[in-house]
Amino acid sequence: MDRGFLKAGHAPTLLAAFLYFDVSFMIWVLLGPLGIAIAHDLHLNAGQKGLLVATPVLAGAAFRVLAGGLVDMFGPRRVAIAAQLTVIIGLALTWYLAPHTYAQMFGLAGILGVAGASFAIALPLASVWYPPHYQGTALGIAGAGNSGTALASLFAPGLAVVVGWRNVIGLATLPLICVLLLFLILAREPVSRPASSGLCSWGPVLGSGDSWLLMFFYSVTFGGFVGLASFLTIYFNDQYNLSPTIAGACTAFVVFVGSFVRPVGGAFADRVGGTKALAILYAVAAGCFCVIALGLPTIYLAFPVFLLGMVTLGLGNGAVFQLVPARFPRQVGILTGLVGMAGGVGGFYLALSLGEARQIVNSYGPGFLAFAGICLIACIAVVLCHHRWREIG
Repeated sequence: MDRGFLKAGHAPTLLAAFLYFDVSFMIWVLLGPLGIAIAHDLHLNAGQKGLLVATPVLAGAAFRVLAGGLVDMFGPRRVAIAAQLTVIIGLALTWYLAPHTYAQMFGLAGILGVAGASFAIALPLASVWYPPHYQGTALGIAGAGNSGTALASLFAPGLAVVVGWRNVIGLATLPLICVLLLFLILAREPVSRPASSGLCSWGPVLGSGDSWLLMFFYSVTFGGFVGLASFLTIYFNDQYNLSPTIAGACTAFVVFVGSFVRPVGGAFADRVGGTKALAILYAVAAGCFCVIALGLPTIYLAFPVFLLGMVTLGLGNGAVFQLVPARFPRQVGILTGLVGMAGGVGGFYLALSLGEARQIVNSYGPGFLAFAGICLIACIAVVLCHHRWREIG
């Protein structure tokens, strides 16, 4: 980072965007780390666990589109404040009502989805303050808020053992309130922002096959990342009999590493080309999850493979967003919302498929094997795209 970057934008707003994104992502995946305690208390089977954990991810994908439209209308700072208040009130109400049935948990899952929409709010807030030649750095700093998913895995399982999972939901409002207060002090609404061209601008983008390919690519990289971040605590506990605290710590480590290599993925794509980088990363990911699907007998063998897989997906997240402005330089905002939504849909699929595989055939293997196959399909697709996008890759 050079000195010009520090002078070019508004550092307090960039910090506020990162903190808002980070704590929101921590809340978004909260049901995954709490899944062990919730399943034990509510007597859930593997399929029910998978659906419950996956629902906030899908809700977040849907709310990202709505949030992106609201940002265009009212500005990112105002929308961020409203979204944060909605999540705080929703969590406090859930804690007060203390849900005791499986059906009641889906109201909470919807509230967590609002936190997942922070992607479509924090990134525009950071982006609008910086000139084009510093966009990558600004978005990389704000996007490092992905690391919040690791915080949930690190702290929630242990707290659930001590105070109970319902009280963890109440305690989760505390960091949200602290960050909201800091956000009110630090963040500034941009003086000017790009004018919204309305729904008519979405037609040409949705009519382009390349936009759907970019959505597919991100549904694999970020979908795999957030799906695993949501589900791995349950998987490590169930597959290797790790305690909830140890399972959460293992998940937190691989998620932290996968989060912070995202900017490296963008730099790698800048050096070798986005399509070449993605082709390599998808091939490695397919190999990792194929090995996992075959079954590794101990956590000592499985953990390094999961770490490599999460690093690969984290690098891929950065590589995909290197392609977005190159392929659609005038529709970056629209593509960010659509691609981000697709990432959430991919995460919903992965978490749900793992739970269903365990429920139907008593093994997670088919779920991981299917995901490995999807990575392989993505590898082939990006190789084919390379021949058409030579100016990019």
